Amino acid sequence: MKPFGYLRAERADQALAAYAAHPGAQYLAGGTNLVDLMKLGVAGPPFLVDISRLPLDDVEETPDGGLRVGATVRNTDLAVHPLVRTRYTALSQALLAGASAQLRNAATTGGNLLQRTRCLYFQDTSKPCNKREPGTGCPAREGVHRDLAVLGHSAQCVATHPSDMAVALACLDARVHLLGPDGERTVPVTDFHQLPGDRPEQDTVVRPGELVTAVTLPPPAGARSAYLKARDRASYAFALASVAAVMTVEDGVVRHAALAFGGLAHKPWRARAAEEVLRGAPATRETYAAAVDAELAAARPLRHNGFKVPLARGLAVRVLTDLASRP
Repeated sequence: MKPFGYLRAERADQALAAYAAHPGAQYLAGGTNLVDLMKLGVAGPPFLVDISRLPLDDVEETPDGGLRVGATVRNTDLAVHPLVRTRYTALSQALLAGASAQLRNAATTGGNLLQRTRCLYFQDTSKPCNKREPGTGCPAREGVHRDLAVLGHSAQCVATHPSDMAVALACLDARVHLLGPDGERTVPVTDFHQLPGDRPEQDTVVRPGELVTAVTLPPPAGARSAYLKARDRASYAFALASVAAVMTVEDGVVRHAALAFGGLAHKPWRARAAEEVLRGAPATRETYAAAVDAELAAARPLRHNGFKVPLARGLAVRVLTDLASRP
């Protein structure tokens, strides 16, 4: 057991001050990822700042008809919230597809966004890993990589981001609100996570000491949304591939479309190329297939994960077809 200090913060300014006073500190909310990493020896913060009691656990409708979700709202509470179920169906479906009921009852919105990769080499401290120890190498490229990235990876890292929720948020054009030593700022979810490049240890754009305070979603404007996930078993398994989609069809034509993939990259992958093909095109299965093919043309599968490309293609075409058929 590695000893560490602990403070339960009652206010945001108290949390920021405690973080600043203890180099290497980390924030703790639900702990469903951080505590596991501490047990594995992957993480060893000398000080934990518990933010679970901060007043960040509300889900509120915004004046423009959008939604503001506090960072400590539990995944279960968010998934079953009436406004989420009716207006942001993809988000509710994504949350319910993640982990187990017990973990969803503890995990928070902010923590879900910030969770680290589930790559076997990252979690095994006896193995080298550029994400855990920069410069040591990425054995996953030639080793066990069936579950890992086919899009946006680099020579330094082929890990995938494990969140289901973040994929739906990326598709829904959500924004993350941050509070830090330099004040408040907001970041689009699509820019919140980073591709590995030469710095795979930097998962997000969060600056030292910054605290996720909320996530906001724009008004749905009548668009339908859905999330679909493929995994090795029906429960408690991370996505081999997943798709979140938002679409509006009028008179047989796609007027609006947003698409994001999970399980394929180091971050939720917003499918901009596919969206360009979809907008203004006939709402047909042929259009959906052509759009997804345009996006997945950039895939660079490794030796054992090429199956993810046709899997993701099938999921996306299925979701788009289903959304277009709804009354």
